[in-house]
Amino acid sequence: GLVLGVYSGEKDEGAALFTSAGDAFDRLVSGKLRELLSVCGPPLKKGKTRVFHGLHQDFPSVVVVGLGKKNAGVNDQENWNEGKENIRAAVAVGCRQLQDLEIPCVEVDPCGDAQAAAEGAVLGLHEYNELKQKKKPAVTPQLHGSAESEAWQKGVIYAEGQNLARYLMEAPANYITPIKFAEHIEQKLRSFSNVKVHIRSESWITTQQMGAFLSVAKGSAEPPIFLEIHYLGGANTNDSPLVFVGKGVTFDSGGISLKPSSGMDAMRADMGGAATICSTIVTAAALNLPLNIIGLAPLCENMPSGKANKPGDVVRAKNGKTIQVDNTDAEGRLLLADALCYAHDFNARAIVNAATLTGAMDVALGSAATGVFTNSSWLWSHLYEASILTGDRVWRMPLFEHYTKQVTDCPLADLSNIGKYSRAGGACTAAAFLKEFVTASHWAHLDIAGVMSNKDEVPYLRKGMAGRPTRTLVEFAARLSQDGHS
Repeated sequence: GLVLGVYSGEKDEGAALFTSAGDAFDRLVSGKLRELLSVCGPPLKKGKTRVFHGLHQDFPSVVVVGLGKKNAGVNDQENWNEGKENIRAAVAVGCRQLQDLEIPCVEVDPCGDAQAAAEGAVLGLHEYNELKQKKKPAVTPQLHGSAESEAWQKGVIYAEGQNLARYLMEAPANYITPIKFAEHIEQKLRSFSNVKVHIRSESWITTQQMGAFLSVAKGSAEPPIFLEIHYLGGANTNDSPLVFVGKGVTFDSGGISLKPSSGMDAMRADMGGAATICSTIVTAAALNLPLNIIGLAPLCENMPSGKANKPGDVVRAKNGKTIQVDNTDAEGRLLLADALCYAHDFNARAIVNAATLTGAMDVALGSAATGVFTNSSWLWSHLYEASILTGDRVWRMPLFEHYTKQVTDCPLADLSNIGKYSRAGGACTAAAFLKEFVTASHWAHLDIAGVMSNKDEVPYLRKGMAGRPTRTLVEFAARLSQDGHS
């Protein structure tokens, strides 16, 4: 099968504007493709397709997809590169259409941006069907022509990174337990000589005095794991690393503050922060990025039991601060508090944490963008610029003292794990809580609760867990590796 792109003309009428691959194929079939397109209805709108059979013996089926306007670039209103997004969406639609025809091998028109085309193909075809007997036919997308093979390969690696995060998030919680999560990542990194993986047990966590993390884990029969990854890609292994921290709650019942049962199954993906940062490091290693990265993922389940945290309990974090646990379902910040304290041991260039932290974030931004809270404009600009390229957007949120007061005004301890005005500004009070465990001058907290899953908002992702914003984190790390800032 072959997927070809076609641009919409300036005006709706007029002949189809082919990409260079489309033009070449049309010449190969003596102009038949152009002819067929012109007689079979109005010009192709963006993301719409036409399928033709029997045009050429090498490609029994050809899907032509609408790419939108030819010179679409960065759209300042949308905060992304529209041309790249159009390519991702179009290629994904075309590849899926050929998959439905049970065609195992698909060649893809690079459409002028082979990386975006590869991302569209690999992301668009991904589906979690490990546990089904009836699976969709496997499709291998390949680049059509040889002009942009390096960019294509880069796109494949970026997309496979996001798909790894999707796989981990989608898998049932009895398949991805804390230890299975850690072992899966270790296995993915086994072939890289410049990566060390430490799977820390409960006794190590105890010696580190991570009382907040342990208080969440103790409600479950599954023992907690602290996953620590060292990727040494920098020219000098002593260069200050970028430290990623990810919330790794492999199932979140809410604990004693039990969540409603409707939709609770989705809480198998509450380790989305850990999944995205670990997948980012796997991708960085595959791309051989020239910088040092450390990944930290506190992994556990949050379950109700006779041993679980009770509302009103006070626990002590690694830095000595006491925390009143007023809501056991605000558990992610307890894990992250200890992991952020530990992150300061590494003389980091920057600390970036990701977490499906608050329902309030989903209320604020929905699935349009990841909310970013940061104390560093330098860090923000890198994240923001990366997200324009990937189309997986970020949006800056406030870290005002206004919110800090709401978590530090606490009757029994130094901090409460929820803001005193309950639901007001929930994503912001959560970020303010985390800030109490950060002294580094370059820190960003990404609340990814709103982008955890996809219904149909991102056209090149199927319904299910989204693995966002893995590609933005990879692009961000790639930019950092080129930036001389220390």
